[in-house]
Amino acid sequence: MAIPKYADKVALYEKMVATNPAIERKGDTMPYTSVNGNMYSVVYKDGTVTLRLPEEARTVFMKKYKTTHPVQYGAVLKEYVVIPDILLKKTAELEPYFDLSYEYACLLKAKPARKKKGPTEE
Repeated sequence: MAIPKYADKVALYEKMVATNPAIERKGDTMPYTSVNGNMYSVVYKDGTVTLRLPEEARTVFMKKYKTTHPVQYGAVLKEYVVIPDILLKKTAELEPYFDLSYEYACLLKAKPARKKKGPTEE
């Protein structure tokens, strides 16, 4: 596996995820966390690190840290916020938001697991 250009951000992301031993970091090329099929944090291939937050917390977070919603493939991800690089380095300050993100994802309707595609039958 190649080391991404943003390996420093992945290391900080993993430090954040490690604050809760019950949470498993997933993804090889795009690190993320999810519960019941709902993703709530992710490091995108461009190095953007995001959290999924409930509306009120999202508004407060965006104002306090002067950040925005992430945009991926031309779509604004309205439930997510971009974690500013300066905050990503402050694990203790970020931890309550990560915990809130996990709690919020637990409240969302579970998504069924995708079935892996097997070999085609002839």
